Amino acid sequence: MKFQNRKLKAVIIGVFILLFQKMDAQYLKGITQVRDTSFNNKSAFKKTLKYFPNTALVPEMHFDFVEQKNNIVYQSYGKRKMKLDVFFNKNKKEKQTAIIIIHGGGWRSGSKEQHHQMAQKLASLGYVCFTPEYRLSTEALFPAGVYDIKASIRWVRENASKYNVDPNRIVSLGFSAGGELAVFMGVTGNMPLFEGITTNSDSKSQINAIVDIDGTLSFVHPESSEGNDEKNISAGTYWFGYSRKDNPKLWETASPLSYAGKATPPTLFINSSIARMHAGRDDFRKILTENGIYSEVHEFESSPHSFCLFNPWFEPTIQYIHTFLTKVFK
Repeated sequence: MKFQNRKLKAVIIGVFILLFQKMDAQYLKGITQVRDTSFNNKSAFKKTLKYFPNTALVPEMHFDFVEQKNNIVYQSYGKRKMKLDVFFNKNKKEKQTAIIIIHGGGWRSGSKEQHHQMAQKLASLGYVCFTPEYRLSTEALFPAGVYDIKASIRWVRENASKYNVDPNRIVSLGFSAGGELAVFMGVTGNMPLFEGITTNSDSKSQINAIVDIDGTLSFVHPESSEGNDEKNISAGTYWFGYSRKDNPKLWETASPLSYAGKATPPTLFINSSIARMHAGRDDFRKILTENGIYSEVHEFESSPHSFCLFNPWFEPTIQYIHTFLTKVFK
């Protein structure tokens, strides 16, 4: 435990360095203010189909008893309005578990519409689902996206009664880059350095369970290959504004594994067969076990990174999520 405390102290010092470092040309290089639409379900499907010919798109889902509200503003930065979509069972009157679903796309691409099918399906099972957008690396660098997701969590708590949400049952769920962010939410709940703007909000940003779908646990772990800029600028380098070589402390600061400990919520890992996509997972689980915190792992054999977006993996992914949350919230 003493080792973990020393490590956490070093990481927090790194955060101060991050917040007050000089913003030079390299730091701003990836900010183009042009939306990157390269990663979406259709483009991922086309790529996946080459290697997994039995892959099938998950059709759009609509249930008569599930209401969907789009483009609700949850946070504003001047003229920039941050929006989310809500999915809920309009026939349910008792308090429900809320799931905040965070999209992937390398912190640079993707959209809040990426997991609408998942949100519809989970809402049909009795969950209230929220799909927030967050500022990507074309618009702002780390930790801007972290601030956004935390703001969405606070917004959910502030609007809990409106959507019949139990404020003690809020889940962060994410895929790929969103998976990393989902875990980051769980290990840095209410940590002032990562809260961002909290004006007029007394709500808290902690969550009560984590679902990580193929999201890395550490950018600096030996199992991680993020940060290889030999052929192209990596997603991490774009997000942080510095390469791993130039600013390793910043990369460690952004790693969920750096903060895992006794306050980490129960965690579900759902993974593809691509090991680098869950770098640091086993070490993360070891810390949870040492602290008596429940976790599960489900790994699909011979599966692509984008498995949760498509069949035959979509339905069992939903079932793993439902079973896990039923268990931890009883």
